[in-house]
Amino acid sequence: MESTKLLKAIIETAIDGIITIDDRGIIESINPSALKIFGYEEGELTGMNISELMPEPDKSRHDLYLLNYQNTGTKKIIGKGREVKGLRKDGSEFPFRLAVSEVQDDDKVIYTGFIHDLSKEKEAEEFLQKYTIELEQLVEDRTRSLKKMLNELEHAQEEANISLEKEKELNRMKSRFVSMASHEFRTPLSSIQLSAVLIEKYLQTSDSAQILKHLHKIKTAINSLNGILNDFLSLEKLEAGIVSPNNEVFNVIRFSEELTEEMQLMTKEDQIIIYQHTGSESQIFLDQNLLRNCLINLINNAIKYSGERTLIEFSTEINKKEYVFAVKDNGIGIPEEDHAALFQPFFRAHNTGNIPGTGLGLNIVKRYISLMKGRILFESSPGKGTGFTLIFEKNDNNASI
Repeated sequence: MESTKLLKAIIETAIDGIITIDDRGIIESINPSALKIFGYEEGELTGMNISELMPEPDKSRHDLYLLNYQNTGTKKIIGKGREVKGLRKDGSEFPFRLAVSEVQDDDKVIYTGFIHDLSKEKEAEEFLQKYTIELEQLVEDRTRSLKKMLNELEHAQEEANISLEKEKELNRMKSRFVSMASHEFRTPLSSIQLSAVLIEKYLQTSDSAQILKHLHKIKTAINSLNGILNDFLSLEKLEAGIVSPNNEVFNVIRFSEELTEEMQLMTKEDQIIIYQHTGSESQIFLDQNLLRNCLINLINNAIKYSGERTLIEFSTEINKKEYVFAVKDNGIGIPEEDHAALFQPFFRAHNTGNIPGTGLGLNIVKRYISLMKGRILFESSPGKGTGFTLIFEKNDNNASI
């Protein structure tokens, strides 16, 4: 008797729900914890089928489950714990862990269900999962932000390095400019001053031959200064970005013949410029002024770096795909070690000696050609002369000429 009272007290005060049913699934007893879990009052569930505490589809299938066990003896839940869904009185569903035991009492079978409500655990689990997802998202956002910041810092560092390198290059260019300008301006100005003094002297003796000789030197010196200033002006315009191609259709043969005739007046004694054209076409579509400046510079270099009584070859070609311009001389050539820096501003090859020049011409030529979407090639070696080739691809406008 005392044992029965003790057992009842344990069941009544148990934290988990305890329900007993008969072999037909009818509830025989239910402890206070189970009533509280399912939201019922005492006496409301006794005599009802246990399936009333189950949501679909288990509610409709429970009797079949029980009958199947009784017929086959195959245990699917008895003696095993598993997580299932329960149905409260208010119609809400909740998760709980169910363990079922079977007790044989004389000729009667009793099934006891032990119910542990998992609602709070699931809420905590869902909260933890949600918090984990939010934390992962926060970490991902922070990581993305840090990566972006790192990329920006790297980009800023690269820009700073580029700016620093540009500043260093600018300083080097300024240094070369000061050195070049002091030399290139001083030489023609000294020549002009000396010639002016000598002319004044020869005027007293009426020596017209000497006067003409020094007047020619003054003219040559002025042309040299003019060339230097033109180079500076061209470079300034390029740096300011105000130079843009203005393509037009023109006759390349007539253009080249006029240019050859003009440049022949600037040659040394017995230097001859030979011009020839290849191809049946003569009309091209390019910026005539930029092209003229490029060719004048290349032919002028050929004159300047070649000796007297030499030939300078100037040729043009129009083929199916390209316009080609070539200038070749038999002058001093360019040392191989200077090839890589040839188009840098203020750069002059090491074998130029006292031959005047700014070191800007080829840099300007290359930039003009790039503006016209062309390319420049060259071949040179000391003592064997130099050859420059300008190549421009025909485009749709060219094809319609």
